[in-house]
Amino acid sequence: MEELLQKFENKKPEIVFEWQDSETEACGWVVINSLRGGAAGGGTRMRLGLDRREVESLAKTMEIKFTVSGPPIGGAKSGINFDPNDPRKKSVLKRWYKAVVPLLKNYYGTGGDLNVDEIAEVIPMTEEYGLWHPQEGIVNGHFHPTDREKINKLGQLRQGVSKVIEDANYTPALHKKLTVADMITGYGVAQSVAHYYELWDGKLAGKRAIIQGWGNVGSAAGFYLAKMGVKIVGIIDRAGGLILPEGFSFQEITKLLLDKDGNKLIAPNMLPYEKVNEQIWETPAEIFIPAAASRLVTRSQIDALIKVGLEVIACGANVPFADPEIFMGATGKYADQHISLIPDFIANCGMARVFAYLMGNEVEVTDGAIFEDTSMTIRKALRKIRSVSDSKSLIAHRAFEIALKQLI
Repeated sequence: MEELLQKFENKKPEIVFEWQDSETEACGWVVINSLRGGAAGGGTRMRLGLDRREVESLAKTMEIKFTVSGPPIGGAKSGINFDPNDPRKKSVLKRWYKAVVPLLKNYYGTGGDLNVDEIAEVIPMTEEYGLWHPQEGIVNGHFHPTDREKINKLGQLRQGVSKVIEDANYTPALHKKLTVADMITGYGVAQSVAHYYELWDGKLAGKRAIIQGWGNVGSAAGFYLAKMGVKIVGIIDRAGGLILPEGFSFQEITKLLLDKDGNKLIAPNMLPYEKVNEQIWETPAEIFIPAAASRLVTRSQIDALIKVGLEVIACGANVPFADPEIFMGATGKYADQHISLIPDFIANCGMARVFAYLMGNEVEVTDGAIFEDTSMTIRKALRKIRSVSDSKSLIAHRAFEIALKQLI
């Protein structure tokens, strides 16, 4: 696996598109690791301090993710170095999409990512520049569809991604009008934990979990885990957090999801960040969901969690460990050797899988069909790992080996 990973990491991306905004200091990159299968896919993120290397690493992560989610295409990513809280964000994004629309028309498909919203920003902005859907480049480049097939696939994408969830089994509140895109990645992370315990002979209900980050991924994962009987004992967010060793009730977790302000945790009794960061890593929990920004989780935090009973990490964030390597650095390897580590390209593949599902021929566009397809895709990937070995350690190692053999 090490040799395969090094070869994949060191291979230069096929296409790098660099952009400098004409009206602000914003700059950005589209990195296409390869045009495997004639196309490439990966979301658009924005954060201050982002650089080309981060975008390259995420493009490679996407390529591995497509070995799980499908379709069999190359990995890509868009990244914009700009403060997402700046009031000029909307105009920056509009100019960005205007610049990259030729790629999105022919062989690149994108979506939402960190600080960029799929429904509110990506879809309407790309529509404004003539795209039927931001995944149109994948439909054209990979499937080479007839006119009828193209209309069908893009129609399914338009309907399914923005679909308001109507089935009470998949939403915390019908009146909130949450969409598939809002909830599916967090749902997949929670399902990865459920399938892990099912396949490795464990009981999920009654387990305790800590969530890092309370955006769409973390809050949805917390909601679905709580619904399955997991006790959420701690939440750490950018500005603060909450700790309750006996666990918050399902109703309390639901309210925290519904009350969040964008990607921010909102609670009247929130602990300041310094205090929660000092205490949460010593709070007993079997499950840890890193679902904030990339490269935050340290070796000392992993050690502290292991000491108080950690069993499994399901990566809601891409590349969550504070290592310089693109994939498995020292911290990631340490975690993989000592506990069960479900890698990001399996745990958080939900949105990528939805795109792949909706590009199928005449698929059922219902909440149940979309969510259960994601669940079964994740289960299939974990089952394949389990068939290689029943060991609860080195799960990520085996997962990378299976994926890389398809790419190299």
